[in-house]
Amino acid sequence: MPSLDHIPALLRVGLVFMLVLIAIRSKLSLGNSFLLGGVALGALFGAGPRAIASSILGSVADLKTVALALIVGLILVLSNSMEKAGQMQRLLDNFRGLVTSSRLNLTIFPALIGLLPMPGGAVFSAPMVKELGVRSNLSGGQLSFINYWFRHIWEYWWPLYPGVLLAVVLADINLSVFVLIMAPLTLVAIFFGQRSINILDNASNQQPKLQRPPIVPFLRELLPILIVIVPGLSAGAVISVLLPSFTVAKESALIISLCAAIYWIWRRNRFPASQIRRVLLDKHLLNMFYMIVAILIFKGILSDSQAVKSISDELIALKIPMLIIMAFLPFMVGMIGGIAIAFVGSTFPILIPMIHSTGENQFMLAYIMLGMVCGFAGVLLSPLHLCLILSNEYFHTRLASVYRTLWFPCVALILAAFGYFWLLHWVLGVTS
Repeated sequence: MPSLDHIPALLRVGLVFMLVLIAIRSKLSLGNSFLLGGVALGALFGAGPRAIASSILGSVADLKTVALALIVGLILVLSNSMEKAGQMQRLLDNFRGLVTSSRLNLTIFPALIGLLPMPGGAVFSAPMVKELGVRSNLSGGQLSFINYWFRHIWEYWWPLYPGVLLAVVLADINLSVFVLIMAPLTLVAIFFGQRSINILDNASNQQPKLQRPPIVPFLRELLPILIVIVPGLSAGAVISVLLPSFTVAKESALIISLCAAIYWIWRRNRFPASQIRRVLLDKHLLNMFYMIVAILIFKGILSDSQAVKSISDELIALKIPMLIIMAFLPFMVGMIGGIAIAFVGSTFPILIPMIHSTGENQFMLAYIMLGMVCGFAGVLLSPLHLCLILSNEYFHTRLASVYRTLWFPCVALILAAFGYFWLLHWVLGVTS
C-alpha cells in the first residue's frame, strides 16, 4: 500500500471520524462502527494487516479491557434485573409521600431513575412527572424538559455509567478522585435546570396532609445500588493499597460488589433459572459488551499506529489551544452520536495522549472534566438521544418546544465548566 504520510494526520483522522459517524447514522451498531473505524485508522497510518491484527489481539487480551467490559455488562444485568423484578417501580412507589413538595418530586422522580443507566429510562419517570406537572400548569414541552434534564444529572460522575468508567480507564484516573472532582457538576446541573423553568409548588397545598410513609421500605428497594456504590468504591481503594501491582484492583472491587447486588436481587425476587438466562442473554447486554471491546481496540490501534503523535505535532504547529480542542471535539461528537460513550470512546483516546505531549499531565483532571461536560452537553442537545425522543413522544411535544428550554442550561453548564476548569487548573498547579 502506498504511503499516505503526505496527507495531514488531522485529515486522515477526520476521515475516520466521518466514517464512524456515517456508520452510526446508517444504523450500524456502535461496536461495528468503532471496529471499522479502528481498521480504517490503522490502514490510513500505514499499518499492515499483521500490525492491525496484533493491535486487536493486544487490546482484547488486556486485563483493563476485560474488566471494563465485564463491569459494563454487570451494570446492565443489574439494571435489567431490577426492571424485570419490578424493583424500580417499587422504589418509586415507596418514595411517594416521603417528600411532600411537588417542586422537589418533579425533579427527584427522574433523578431516581437516573441512578441506573437504562436505555430510554426517561419513560419510567414520565407518568409521575405528568401526574405532578398537571397540577403545576406546565406545558408538555416543559414537562418533557424536566423529565429529560433531571434524569441525566448524575452522568458526569456516577460510577454506574459506562462513559464515566471508560473515561477513568482511558485517563488512568483514580475513580474516587474523579467522583469527588465531578460531583459538584450535578449541583450545577440541578441549579440551572431549576432556573430554566418556573415550577410552581402549590400541589401540596391542594391536597390533604397525609402521614409521611416510613423510609425503610424505600431504602430496602435502594439496597442493590447501595451495595454497588459503597463497598465498590471503598474496597477498590483498600485492594489498591494491599496489592499495588494488581492493575485491575479498583475494577475487581466493583465487579465483586456488582455480583453481590445482582445475587441479592435474584434471591430476594426468587428469579427462576429461565428468567436469569433471559437476563444474561439479553441482546443489548451482548452488544454493549462488544462495544466496549471495540472502543478499546480502536484506542489500541490509535496508539500503536502513532496517529496521536502525528496529530499532536500538527496541532502544536497550528498553535490551537488544547483547551479549545478539549471542549469542541467531544461536544461535536456528542451532538452527532447522541450517546456519552461514543464521544468518550472516540475522542478521549486522541485527546489524552495530546495532553501528555503538551506537558500538561498535572492538569489531566481539569481537562477530562471539561471534555466530559462539553461532550455531555452535546449529547443532551442531540436530536438522536433516545431519552429525548421517548420523553417527547410521551408528552406529545415537538423537539423545538423542548429546545426552547434546553439550550439555556446546556450553555450555562458549558460556561460553568470553563470557570471550573480554571479553578482546578489553579488548584492543581499549586499542589503539583
